[in-house]
Amino acid sequence: MWALQSPQTPQLLRSPYHTNSIAHLPPKPSSVCCCVSLNSSTTPTSLSSRNKNELIQSLCKQGNLKQALDVLSSEPNPTQHTYELLLLSCAHHNSLSDALNVHCHLTDNGFDQDPFLVTKLINVYSHFDSVDDARHVFDKTRRRTIYVWNALFRALTLAGRGEEVLELYRRMNGTGTGIRSDRFTYTYVLKACVASSCGFSLLKHGKEIHASVLRHGYNGIVHIMTTLIDMYARFGCVMYAGFVFSQMAVKNVVSWSAMIACYARNGMAFEALELFREMIMESHDLCPNSVTMVSVLQACAALAALEQGKMIHGYILRRGLDSILPVVSALVTMYARCGKLELGQCVFDHMDKRDVVSWNSLISSYGVHGYGGKAIQIFKEMIYHGVSPSPISFVSVLGACSHAGLVEEGKMLFESMRKEHMVRPSVEHYACMVDLLGRANKLEEAAKIIEDLRIEPGPKVWGSLLGSCRIHCNVELAERASKRLFELEPTNAGNYVLLADVYAAADMWDEVKRVKRLLEARGLQKVPGRSRIEVKRKMYSFVSVDEFNPQFEQLHALLINLSAEMKEKGYVPQTKVVLYDLDAEEKERIVLGHSEKLAVAFGLINTSKGETIRITKNLRLCEDCHSFTKFISKFANKEILVRDVNRFHHFHNGVCSCGDYW
Repeated sequence: MWALQSPQTPQLLRSPYHTNSIAHLPPKPSSVCCCVSLNSSTTPTSLSSRNKNELIQSLCKQGNLKQALDVLSSEPNPTQHTYELLLLSCAHHNSLSDALNVHCHLTDNGFDQDPFLVTKLINVYSHFDSVDDARHVFDKTRRRTIYVWNALFRALTLAGRGEEVLELYRRMNGTGTGIRSDRFTYTYVLKACVASSCGFSLLKHGKEIHASVLRHGYNGIVHIMTTLIDMYARFGCVMYAGFVFSQMAVKNVVSWSAMIACYARNGMAFEALELFREMIMESHDLCPNSVTMVSVLQACAALAALEQGKMIHGYILRRGLDSILPVVSALVTMYARCGKLELGQCVFDHMDKRDVVSWNSLISSYGVHGYGGKAIQIFKEMIYHGVSPSPISFVSVLGACSHAGLVEEGKMLFESMRKEHMVRPSVEHYACMVDLLGRANKLEEAAKIIEDLRIEPGPKVWGSLLGSCRIHCNVELAERASKRLFELEPTNAGNYVLLADVYAAADMWDEVKRVKRLLEARGLQKVPGRSRIEVKRKMYSFVSVDEFNPQFEQLHALLINLSAEMKEKGYVPQTKVVLYDLDAEEKERIVLGHSEKLAVAFGLINTSKGETIRITKNLRLCEDCHSFTKFISKFANKEILVRDVNRFHHFHNGVCSCGDYW
């Protein structure tokens, strides 16, 4: 509570946190019922000041903003509470012009320095996304309380102006204002660290704020520590997030959900599922919410853990979470990414209502499976049902066209973005177009798109071009793309490896060695190939040439035998993927140790007849593994699903669903 009083009103000032909600105002009624009644002989001008204030307040509560403003025009002494209700009513009616009028009126009456109303003004302008107006109110205010500072921190953070928040935070703490941060301050400034385009550079500030939290004894506040977890998660600092989580004496469902999301978001899906099990086992009084389940489903999808995903689906049904749109959309994606596209479609078909996220989930699901025509059909159905496509909708459908080689269809969809749907193409959309054209061996056309860009091509655009150059062995364009990528992403080893792949395919071994020396000089290492397989609800992981794996010898022996038998039936190892100038036999030994081959061998040993082998790979499927798996699917009469970093491959009877186009 505040002990200060406005000089214009004897009312006790209240904490703005108690009345921040705009939604508390009732809907507009069909008739006006006020505590002050007006008859034919009573006019607003004939009422006493007290009665006018009561009338304005009553009209605001009844939802009659225009009438309240009419009465305000004849009231010389509105109270603080009257202005508060007027501002909240303006926000409730989404009327910025009326809010500006109320602002002018309260300024004329000397309330522009009232901290309580200043806080309300900042909140209202934030509601209208008029952040510059909110900042202007703040700058004009002399009697600033922590509530005023926090209101502006919140407004700027929501607007993505994190650097501005941190600059003001430093000013608040460093100019002798006597203002001390409270739990809301720390929450807003921590969120500001990630609500910015500067990205990783603000991590340093986040760590400094973390230290301040500890110094001032706020480490026992659950929502501050949870915000810290989320901040570290968004910067990819999983170890820091885990440390904060482990130090929390009290954890609520939001804390658990934040840490599970941290693992799921940062490529640690297995750890996300383990933590979810721990949450269920150790915290019987906590019920996972929809946010928790979305992260858990994302983890199942990342691992292609179908059986575990089915168990989670059952849990969702038992908890009654199957009516929540984000959860159901995540279910659609989970089934599709586990290779069960038909189950994802079934979940979608049974949805009572669908939003654009639900449609996007289905479009992208068909896209990664290579069914571009179906993805376009669903995109058109979405529009037919009155759902406007979002920027992500176009990323999904253009990606589907790319995987299926639907060049002309993709071009038409891209043209329709701005002309028909008023969606401005972003870097992601241009990257999709470069990928679409590049995969179709229209590399010059893809390069022309980059040349004509009015926005700066980012790593995604150049990366799409380099990936296409690798597929079609275009050395000249690969060198051009990699030069820009080395400048934009100097620590991304994958770009160096892609360029080396292009040189190796062109038998330019001196250039391969030069790129390898660059990698070594910059202290970078190639990301090792890793494949995972789910067998009997357990996940097994294999790394390429993993001689330390206790099963390596058994699996490698099986692969040698299979390779020898398949060679008699026409299989020819494609050893150009090996980036070493070695003899053919040594290259064969290396490609036979690729992680997906080890996972396939493990699946052959540990799955029953008729059971599908499901594998996920963290990198693009190499040409030799693709050819090998096609032969295995026919030779062993097994259906094999492999999801690499780009798409799904359904291997059956010696044929892949991608049509060798990936």
